[in-house]
Amino acid sequence: MTAQLNPRGDVAVLVPAAGAGVRLGPGGPKALRLLGGEPLLVHAVRRVAEAPSVATIVVAAPAADVDHVRRLLAPVAPVTVVPGGADRQQSVAAALAAVPPGPQIVLVHDAARALTPATLVESVAARVRAGHDAVIPVLPVTDTIKEVSADDVVLGTVDRSVLRAVQTPQGFRRSVLVAAHAAALDPLTDDAGLVEKSGGTVTCVPGSELALKITRPFDLMLAEHLLSGGVRFDP
Repeated sequence: MTAQLNPRGDVAVLVPAAGAGVRLGPGGPKALRLLGGEPLLVHAVRRVAEAPSVATIVVAAPAADVDHVRRLLAPVAPVTVVPGGADRQQSVAAALAAVPPGPQIVLVHDAARALTPATLVESVAARVRAGHDAVIPVLPVTDTIKEVSADDVVLGTVDRSVLRAVQTPQGFRRSVLVAAHAAALDPLTDDAGLVEKSGGTVTCVPGSELALKITRPFDLMLAEHLLSGGVRFDP
């Protein structure tokens, strides 16, 4: 039986958390690295569970750590934990298959975005609920972006006004995400990319600076600073 949060909610959240996270350095699966004394995954699930529209959370954990992750999350929220796959796409597919009948909005969220506020979860879900097939939170690109050749010669300057940095959770009508995964031929690390490749339309909503992705040791240091600094994660 799939664990349930809000029985009136219409949203299922999938958290693929089986990756190794090599860029973060040695120390086990990235989702289980500590932030403020707790694993990134615990922080991420706690904040997702605070979103009132969320009925179900399904975590795809490393196959060897399923029981450990289940015990880890039990005090945080009622969560279903399934074995993840060899890559992110397989882990999302495994979690998607475990979603019970009912929720027709499915969000896919990175455990590495451990400080994502619940308001962003609700914002993405609301846009899907309004009739959009796929929705992603984005931030404007503030750095100057150069296109360079293989031998590091600058070829030109990219117009950053049309560029956006993509975050999670990414939201989908359930049928759209199921069809996109069924049609996938090549593995991608972005579920909205699967929808794009299958001919679907992806819409944007404003992201959050707090939804930073903890990928490198510096990112972890920044997240530690935000967490210990008393930052408000929701208005």
